[in-house]
Parts: sequence; structure tokens; C-alpha cells
Amino acid sequence: MNTSHPTMTVSPQATRLSTPLIFLLAGGTGLSVASLYYSQPTLGILATELHADGRTIGWIPTLTQFGYALGLLLLAPLGDRFDRRNIILVKAAILCAALLLTGFAPSLGVLLGASLLVGLFATVAQDIVPAAATLAPPAHRGKAVGTVMTGLLLGILLSRVASGFVAEQYGWRTVFVLAAASIALMALVMARGLPRFAPTSNVSYPALLRSLATLWGQHRTLRQAALSQGLLSLGFSAFWSTLAVMLHGAPFHLGAAAAGSFGLAGAVGALAAPFAGRMADRRGAAWVARLAAAISLASFATMFAMPLLPVPGQLVLLALATIGFDLGVQASLISHQTIVYGIAPEARSRLNAILMTSVFVGMATGGLLGAQALAAWGWNGVVLLAVAASTAALLVRTLAAAGK
Repeated sequence: MNTSHPTMTVSPQATRLSTPLIFLLAGGTGLSVASLYYSQPTLGILATELHADGRTIGWIPTLTQFGYALGLLLLAPLGDRFDRRNIILVKAAILCAALLLTGFAPSLGVLLGASLLVGLFATVAQDIVPAAATLAPPAHRGKAVGTVMTGLLLGILLSRVASGFVAEQYGWRTVFVLAAASIALMALVMARGLPRFAPTSNVSYPALLRSLATLWGQHRTLRQAALSQGLLSLGFSAFWSTLAVMLHGAPFHLGAAAAGSFGLAGAVGALAAPFAGRMADRRGAAWVARLAAAISLASFATMFAMPLLPVPGQLVLLALATIGFDLGVQASLISHQTIVYGIAPEARSRLNAILMTSVFVGMATGGLLGAQALAAWGWNGVVLLAVAASTAALLVRTLAAAGK
């Protein structure tokens, strides 16, 4: 990758982030990360068409999340070593190809392999987010990251709405062909609108990877942020990776579009992301992270009351809980990113890689455990898993506040 520094190159000391550029970053992040979630509302359709049971079909979102975690660990640190613009464009091209492979997969085995590749290269989203932190002045870094993360979070949640509707009307393969087209368009706009970024490190790739362990060992705040956010992500993924299957069965008998529509409820919570960033700038990111974990826990716990209600009441409660825990999980993520970006500015890509690796290890684990819990104990098993993970996350933040 080219590491030359032409006129448009920006340094880590840059302090201007224009409105068009921040919207470009937010949009690119949202479209990239959406690739991880298009499959979730379609799992009921996929299970029927591919003659797979719930446990087997649960491997599709699990492998996608695992690929994302692997990509964060192995590819995201390159942002400190090379021009981040070039990395974004190359990964976007490969992501486009992986989505096309998913859409034309002839068998479940190919679909599983393609899902892993989609996750691996959807990490382009996590090359874009540190760009906002690099360009923003320190006093407003939380706001800038929160704005870009709004794009990411809306991509996560609205992707379910779009894929659920398209899959029901035009088939699940169309979902991934359209997704590939959106990434191709994103890459074209990014090629014209992104500045070049000066590398902040000249160490070798093996040394970059070794430095991840060094950063992990040196910074307790990084470990606390990664553990807490990973636990919240486990509960988040357990819910979303099983929702379509649960709604597909009794007593709801709802299709992919209905499952995807719950993304609209989650989007309400995601829209609070910039507010969480501003609160982190004013009140402290650790305080916001602790409050966010408590909100997530309370929201997940309310779903235990679903069996006490008639079916319409259950759906209303489910939507309200979705708003609550999405707000909590996303506010926590903004807060934790604000914390880790302030640790070592020259290593932001690596710090982000560590934090987001924990997030998507949690996502992959939640997808796998959620499918097992649903098969073994029903929806209350999924809710119990999410409540336990959120309780552990709140405990981590509480101990961190006590200096332990």
C-alpha cells in the first residue's frame, strides 16, 4: 500500500472535520457494518429453503461475527502502519465480492464460507471510525465519534428492516446482490471524498500484532472497556440472532419483514448515540458507560414478563425493550471508544482493534449461545443469557469506578 504523503494527507494533529466529510464517514461506516446483519431476519426463510435446523442455521451469523472479530484482530492494526484511505478502498472491493458470493451461493457450505469472508472484510467499518477520531479535536472527540457511530448503529439496525422486507418480497439472494451494489457505490464515493492519512507507525506487521498484547497489558482501562462491551455485545447478539426464528414460530408466526421491522425500534435507541458522545465529553465516559450497562440490564429483564401478556402485548413489550437495550449498548460503545481513543493517539487503530475484537467475539459467542439457549429452553433462555451478560458488564464498570 502506498504510504506517500501528498497534499491531501492529514496528520494525527489535524483538528478539522467538515460536515460533508463526517457524513461521508458515517454513511460508509453504516453501509459496511450492515453487511454483518442482512442474514439475521432471513434465518427463518433460509432454514426452510436449505432444510436446516435452528442450531445449524445459527452458524451463519456466528461465522459472520467470528470473521469480523478475526478481521479486527489481524487487519485493523494496519491502519496505524499504512494510509487508511487505501486500506478502506481495498477492503471495500473484497467485501463487495464476498457479498456477491453469498448471494449466488449454491449450497449451505458455500454460504457459511462466504459468511466468514463477509465478516472478515466488513471490518472496513472499523478503519473508518478511527478516521473521525484522528480528524476531530480532543475536546469534541466524543461528539465526532458519536456522530459517525450513529451511521454504524443505524446500519446495524436498519439493515434488518431492509433485508427482512426484500427477502420476503424478492428472495434472500436479492438481499446480498443489492448489498454488494451498495458497497461498490460506497467505494466510488470514498475514492473521491476521503483524504489520505499519514501512518503513525513504521513498525513491521508482526510487530504491530505483538504490540496488541503490549497495549492490553499496559492499560487497565482498555481491558475494562473491552470486557464490559464484549459482555453487553453477547446479550445484544443473542437477542438479534434468535429473534427471527422465535417470531417465525408459535404463537407469533411472523415472517422476515416483521422480524426486520424490530430494527426500527432499535434505531430509536441508536439515534441517541451523538447525545451519548456529548455526555461523555461533559460528564465523563466512564459514568456514561456505567449508566448504559444499567439501562441494558433493566431492558433485557423486562422481557421475562412476556409470557404474562397476550400476543399483542408481548410484541409491544418486545419493541419497548428493544429500544431500551439498543440505547444502552450503543451508548456504552460510544463511551468505551471515547475512553480508549484517549489512551495512546498514535495507536488508535490498534486500540480500536482490541476493543472491537472483544465486541465481535461477544457477538459471535452470543449468536452461538443464543441459538443453543433458544433450542434448549425457549425464549426465556435467551433472555436469561442476555440478563446474565448485562449484569456482568455492569459489575465490571462498577468495579472500575471503585478503582478495582
